[in-house]
Amino acid sequence: MTRTVFEKTDVVPLIAEVFRELGYEGASMSKITARTGLSKGSLYYFFPGGKEEMAAEILAHVDAWFVSKVFEPLEQHDPQQAISEMWQEVETYFNSGKRICLVGAFALDETRDRFDAVICQYFKRWIDALCAALVRAGTTRETAAIVSEEAVGGIQGGLILARALKDDLIFGRTVAGLAERVSKCIPGGTH
Repeated sequence: MTRTVFEKTDVVPLIAEVFRELGYEGASMSKITARTGLSKGSLYYFFPGGKEEMAAEILAHVDAWFVSKVFEPLEQHDPQQAISEMWQEVETYFNSGKRICLVGAFALDETRDRFDAVICQYFKRWIDALCAALVRAGTTRETAAIVSEEAVGGIQGGLILARALKDDLIFGRTVAGLAERVSKCIPGGTH
């Protein structure tokens, strides 16, 4: 049975989950229609450019969420509070490790070539925003840069490992360990 949707904003999250589950190459139009309950006509109405336009819209949707919930708070708010909130937002967004990072998944295959600039900017902004917050909190720039790369890389690795081993608790342990590592590099942080 086909699903009725009225806004493009209603469609993007549905398609995003198909891409998360099947990847870009595996998400054929027939699989997208089957898994979302949307007709091909509806999909092409919202996305005349087809699957590539869908992926671009999904990446923009993911980026907008991260900008408002993670990047801008790290860049503009009290650094220690923003870092603490980043860990909570990451746990929520990735559903405690049950949900893969779509941008990270796209970075692992040929899809990266299609969306190289978007993928690169997502990870670079996250690392830079965390680094800036750490520097504002009193961490040296050199340490902040290293720890920021480790944190973002660790989050991605924790997601992959949790999925590969079918153990969602791995992600929670990974995030807790990363949060402790980041806190220890802040003067006056948890030691």
